[in-house]
Amino acid sequence: MTDPTLDPGFFQDPYTVYSRLRSTHPVQPMPSGNGGRVSYVITGHTEAREALGDPRLSKDTAAFFASRPSRRNLHPAVAENMLATDPPDHTRLRALVTKAFTTGAVDRLRPYIDQVTHSLLDRLPVGAKADLVASLAVPLPVTVISELLGVPEEDRPDIRRWSTDLFAAGQPERIDTASHAIAGYMTDLIAAKRRQPGNALLDALIAARDGDDRLSEEELVSLAVLLVVAGHETTTNFIGNAVLALLQHPSALAQLRDNPGKIAGCLDELLRYDSPLSMATFRHSTEALTLGGAQIPAGVPVLVSPGAANRDPQRFPSPDQLDLARDATGHLAFGHGIHRCLGAPLAKAETEIALRALVTRFPDLRLAVPFDDLRWRHTRLMRGLVALPVLT
Repeated sequence: MTDPTLDPGFFQDPYTVYSRLRSTHPVQPMPSGNGGRVSYVITGHTEAREALGDPRLSKDTAAFFASRPSRRNLHPAVAENMLATDPPDHTRLRALVTKAFTTGAVDRLRPYIDQVTHSLLDRLPVGAKADLVASLAVPLPVTVISELLGVPEEDRPDIRRWSTDLFAAGQPERIDTASHAIAGYMTDLIAAKRRQPGNALLDALIAARDGDDRLSEEELVSLAVLLVVAGHETTTNFIGNAVLALLQHPSALAQLRDNPGKIAGCLDELLRYDSPLSMATFRHSTEALTLGGAQIPAGVPVLVSPGAANRDPQRFPSPDQLDLARDATGHLAFGHGIHRCLGAPLAKAETEIALRALVTRFPDLRLAVPFDDLRWRHTRLMRGLVALPVLT
């Protein structure tokens, strides 16, 4: 059996593949195509939730690959970031940035997010064709996280380009090159901020490094890279996927257009329906374990799919149907457990504000091309559109 998640058709429609895998077994081995190594893929909701919280499934990438030579040239700031650590290091690193992404902190950002959103939409021509990925889904979260971190405006297009390259499935050289480019940039930005400090989140992290020595220099660079990439990637895909889902379901879109106040309560269903995170980041088994009745040996990669879990009919009846009245709490689009996405409140706020602005400002918004003509990013980790052509 070959890995179906690397087939080009998978990027267009992963849910058919996930359904087929889940119907065979919610936890199953799959050849990885890397020297005959076998990975275990988890597509059931119960099993995925359990796996995401199981300490026997380690995130310590460095430990896994220490005895496995690799030809890759991935920069350590990307390969060994906070997402690739276990407690106590993960606990220490996460504590340094959590307060910047609490609900209260995000609420204070809402006026700025609203201002950026409307500024971007002011540039859209009314009654003409536009790409909502390029004009809104990308620049909104890139602008917000860059402002939060202190990334200069002129450098933000480079950040987005390198970030896109980091998720290029099946293109290891492109990924490796981007990892060095973005790590080099953040190293230089940290040096510049040391010479001329500011009040951004990155300045606070530098102070933690230089003052209390709670961060090594390598950890500081790695955390900076992770925040700027993760701080916009998920939200970009969330906005694009949510808008597309609503355009495909005119009655749902009409509901929100008539009552924009309902948008916040629908975000979980939109996340469940087409998760911006298709496959969770790398885990490996530190000991043999049983999950969903399947025996997983020690020392193998384990791939958990929130995208598949969110369409599990055992957890969400009629999962392929968008139902804005559904109670979708319990979805795994932001993960689960100690590694749950700390930027979830920010992603939800940005998407809520973007959707409200779109449905109120563009009542005739519709797709400009047939659904089958849409192009999806070739990345197994993320689920997102290359472009979203609409008529405003």
